[in-house]
Amino acid sequence: MNVMPTTSPAPVTDHPDEPGAEYRIRAPKRPHWPELSGAEKDARKKRIARLLAEQDAVLVAHYYTDADLQELAEETGGCVADSLEMARFGSESSASTLVVCGVRFMGETAKIINPEKRVLMPDLAATCSLDEGCPADTFAAFCDRHPDRTVVVYANTSTQVKARADWVVTSSIALPVTKYLHGQGEKLLWAPDKHLGHYVQRMTGADILLWQGSCVVHEEFKGFALDRIRRLHPEAAVLVHPEAPADVIDQADVVGSTVQLINAVGQLPNPSFIVATDEGIFWKMRRLAPEKKLIIAPTAGVGATCESCAHCPWMAMNALQNLEQVLRAGDQEIRIDPEIREHALRPIQRMLDFARRQ
Repeated sequence: MNVMPTTSPAPVTDHPDEPGAEYRIRAPKRPHWPELSGAEKDARKKRIARLLAEQDAVLVAHYYTDADLQELAEETGGCVADSLEMARFGSESSASTLVVCGVRFMGETAKIINPEKRVLMPDLAATCSLDEGCPADTFAAFCDRHPDRTVVVYANTSTQVKARADWVVTSSIALPVTKYLHGQGEKLLWAPDKHLGHYVQRMTGADILLWQGSCVVHEEFKGFALDRIRRLHPEAAVLVHPEAPADVIDQADVVGSTVQLINAVGQLPNPSFIVATDEGIFWKMRRLAPEKKLIIAPTAGVGATCESCAHCPWMAMNALQNLEQVLRAGDQEIRIDPEIREHALRPIQRMLDFARRQ
């Protein structure tokens, strides 16, 4: 049965004419999926598992997707990971089909690294505010205006933007790569996340020209509100993703990638944690340390819009319902022009080679 959410997820974007200027991305309404009973959920999971086996497919899910999808990925021999590990897992798997539960750039990255495999997603319209806020043509014009700079782009970008870059980085390797390039005397052009770029600039002293994009989830965390909740929970460690604003990062006990924040819950002795990233991360954190108390950092208060309320509305476009549907129909396949793929692979491969040397 074709089961769809009851609200349209189409984003609204306000693009300025000036390359590198602020891109204001308004998050779509989070889709509302019909609620499943326990029996319905179990039955659907069994059907999905059977379809995966029949199609020689493996399920890879991002940490920010629904808990049911993360659980199903692990139960069926897939993985739950960040975007880069999702793609690398796919390349190491013998499966001929990768089913990516996440947002579109993750499916594209999987296809770039695994061109011989079929890559499906529950909904190809599941995009990302950072990706939306960095259109390839406008970004290329911005790069052309600064030919003396090494172009470093975050993984949260389209294939076309990656193809224009010298380096691709994830949040876990952004600092080491920037330190290396700064040590080589290179000036950087950084896109699209201004908060992550500002963070690595502060930490390394590198000369960085920032594209002015941001994540709609992390942008909503407020420093003054975090300060208030810290006073209510003085025993809690504060875990912050570097995509958050500087006044939130400044209050963190740990600033790190999704994986680094998950590991911190298991490694630190604190009985509780205030977490400033997508609340989808809680499923993995609870599996790692079920005795720990997890508190989502506040997104409410003066100046907050609460468009996403600590959960990405595009990630919410992944559900058991459309996962089963795409396995039956096979109509949400990632396709990439081979020539563009070759250009996009080079900066990704450069990052992978750097990581191995590290």
